[in-house]
Parts: sequence; C-alpha cells; structure tokens
Amino acid sequence: MKKLKIGYFADGPWSHLAFEKMIESNLLEIAFITPRFDTSDNQLKEYSKKYGIDYLLTPNVNSDEYIQKVTSYGCDLFVSMSFNQIFRNRIITLPKYTTINCHAGKLPFYRGRNILNWALINDENEFGITVHFVDQGIDTGDIILQKTYPITDKDTYKTLLEIAHKECAEILFEAVMKFQNGPVEGIKQETIHPIGMYCGIRTVGDELIDWNQTSRELFNFVRAICRPGPIARTFLDADEIKINRVALVPNAPNYKGKPGQILCKTQEGTFLVKTKDSFIEVLEYEGKLRVGKKLKSNN
Repeated sequence: MKKLKIGYFADGPWSHLAFEKMIESNLLEIAFITPRFDTSDNQLKEYSKKYGIDYLLTPNVNSDEYIQKVTSYGCDLFVSMSFNQIFRNRIITLPKYTTINCHAGKLPFYRGRNILNWALINDENEFGITVHFVDQGIDTGDIILQKTYPITDKDTYKTLLEIAHKECAEILFEAVMKFQNGPVEGIKQETIHPIGMYCGIRTVGDELIDWNQTSRELFNFVRAICRPGPIARTFLDADEIKINRVALVPNAPNYKGKPGQILCKTQEGTFLVKTKDSFIEVLEYEGKLRVGKKLKSNN
C-alpha cells in the first residue's frame, strides 16, 4: 500500500507523542516539519535530524516562497498540532486531502484559545478533543473525529493537560489513518449547534482573583490556572500572594461578610478566606497571610 505523505505543522509537547505515533507507522511518511516561527521547542528539530525529515521554519506559511517550497513535496495531507499561524485557502487546499487540525476543545463549542483553562473556569463536567478540517474560519471546519473526557473536582489544569497531551496524539493518529482509504467526510459543525462558542486568549492580569465570586467560582478559577499555568494572584496590602490550590469546605454556610477577609488559620496551617457566599480553604500559596487582613485584586 502506498504511504500517505504528510506535512506536519506543530509545536510543543502536544505534538511530540503524535509525531512518535506517526513516524512508527509504515503506512505514513512525514515529508517535512514546520514549527512555530518563534518556537523554543528543540525536540521537533531533533526529530527532523534523527529521521532525515526536512525542517522548514517560516514566518508566513501563506507566502509565495513557502507555498512553492512545500508544493514540491506532493503531500497527501497537511496536519496541524498546536501550530499558531492562520492558514489561508491556497495552502489549506494544496494537499490532495487538504489540511486537518487537532483542537483540545469540544467543537463547535470551545473554539479559540486556552480551552482547558476556560473549561474549568466554566465548571464543565467534561472536555473534548476534536480533529477537524481547516477552513477559513477559526476552528470552524467539518469534524472528522471527536472524543470527550470527564472532569471531576479532583482535576486541575495540570491533570487535564496531561490527559490532553496523550489523547490528542491518539485521536490525531486515528484521524490521519482514516485518509489511508481516500477522502474523508466530516460533520458540519452547524448541524450540532448553529452558532457555537468562542474563547478568548488569556492575558496578563487575568490571573487576579476576584473575591466577590462564589466559593465554587473561586475554586474553579484557582485550579484552572494552577501550575504549570500562571497561578492565581491576589494582594495583601502591597504584597503579592500567589495561590496555587484551594479547597471547597463541605457544608460551609452561605452568609454575608467581607469577601477576601482572612477569617482564621486552621490547625493544619491552612487559611479560611471569605468569599461572596461562604468561605474557601487556601491550601498552597506563596507569601504571608495574616488573619483579619483583607485580600484584594490589586495593590
């Protein structure tokens, strides 16, 4: 059987396991690797050296020069995994079976950026991974494969990231192998929901805690950006406090008070802090907390 020839657009740990699965298959040939232009990921370059794969670095995948270069490979399929440039139609449609992308979101919902963070912040009970055709929109192409994974209160950004790294490789490889038998039909996203949903990129300042949120909202916020994320931040007077983990207090009463006030120190050395509706337990933090003082969103 003729090998399926692939152009791989990739970056970071998301892409490494997928590469390893594809390179081990005797039914696939990776013709070239194009990383993010500002990449700090040396692993992909090492792969290119080890397996004799061309490594094509470019600031613009839509440029005439780049398109002329990749046309010469005669690829059957372009595959994108954690790549950050926008593909225009000329390069999308260049391969025989066009271009596909793996997205750690349950399309047509959770299009956009920082999906795992937003799924936790929004108190979802599951998250999805989708392989879809690339089109002119942002994560709007027809769905090839989609799987969902449960989220429990034990999960954090770190645990979801670990699941996604592994499962993205599995589902992407499974989707690529479908093209061994010829063209693949996708499911139009509007048949699932006519509008869908977008998530914006999280930026500096988004890690600041709003103590006027409920305990549940604060619990979700902190675990959504815990290590290896930016970690939730708050201030005590002029001092910054980093909070990496909090816990909900079972049966904590709903009552009025001063959100952000440090209520007491427990026998275990943790602190209880008032929220909009009750209080939460601060388990892991950097800085100095003092009972009676009030935490706030800025210094």
